[in-house]
Amino acid sequence: MGGRSVRVWARAVAGTGLGALSALAAAVVLVPLAVLLPLAAADRGRRLLRRALRPLERVERWRLAALLDIETVGDPGPARVLAYLAVRCPVGLFGGLVLGFFLPAGVYLALSPLGVLDGNPVGIVPFGLALVCMGVQAIVGLVGTERWLARRLLGPSRRDLLEERVVELTASRAGVVTAVDRERRRIERDLHDGLQQRLVLVGMALGRARRDPGSAGGRELVDQAHREVGNAIRDLKEVAWRVYPAVLAESGLAAALDGLAARSELPIRVSCGPLAGVPPAVETAAYFVVAEAVTNTVKHAGASGVDVSVGRKGDAVAVLVRDDGAGGADPSGSGLSGLAGRVGALDGRLTVDSPAGGPTTVAAVLPCG
Repeated sequence: MGGRSVRVWARAVAGTGLGALSALAAAVVLVPLAVLLPLAAADRGRRLLRRALRPLERVERWRLAALLDIETVGDPGPARVLAYLAVRCPVGLFGGLVLGFFLPAGVYLALSPLGVLDGNPVGIVPFGLALVCMGVQAIVGLVGTERWLARRLLGPSRRDLLEERVVELTASRAGVVTAVDRERRRIERDLHDGLQQRLVLVGMALGRARRDPGSAGGRELVDQAHREVGNAIRDLKEVAWRVYPAVLAESGLAAALDGLAARSELPIRVSCGPLAGVPPAVETAAYFVVAEAVTNTVKHAGASGVDVSVGRKGDAVAVLVRDDGAGGADPSGSGLSGLAGRVGALDGRLTVDSPAGGPTTVAAVLPCG
């Protein structure tokens, strides 16, 4: 542990010293670069500014990562790099002052009473130690300031991105659990209000027919039971499709979307591009995005038709559902928020654009990696 602390302090001192030199170089370079600032609004000016700042930016990123353990990612643009270099100049120069004056002066005053140097009185030692402590605290503060400036102006660190990713995954996991629970309750309601009621009617009709099997009324009751069995089978298929359409696993997403369009009350125009190599989980999420969006359109939009487009977009699958209804869809509603959780669990993005008066567009991007 002690050896590691020594290495950390040695790197901090080296990083502060190199930072003083880079701040001095930046101060010399930034004065002529100020001439390019009025040109930064144009593309050519930004390219010239970026090219001029690139060497200093690379040195700074290497110094921060190698010596101060501050690793930044992303491309902040020339304006933010220039702001970082300008704001860091006094910080770096102050670090040079600490290393060039406070610490050497403190060490000198603390050791001079030993007779090795000037033989100063012992009473000077506390002042030397105070200067050393001030120098150490100054280096700690400088490293913290460097980290703050780098994260705000050069870009987030990998640790920041990792923490943000953990927060996103935690939220998406909670969203998936909520969506699954909501879907389970909806299936239970469909089974109770639809299928169960029809089976009760079948049982009642057959019970009454048994009491008078040969009469015309008994035959009518048997016919009624037969019709209700057919309706129950249809309802059961509908519930099964909402749970997971078998055709999706057997024939793929295009066939499942064609089946969804055939069963819909509204005309659905489906355009599905090649989806070779798309994982089953992504196909399933894409299907349910379309199914939920179509269900919302049928129930609330008053539309005359729906356009569905699904296809590859680089390493992702893009889903677009657009209707010509009245608009006003609420993304925080149970159906769309559940979809957002399902899509978010796959690192995807779901957007809903539904102004009053329409049209409503539901778009999802689902990474395949």
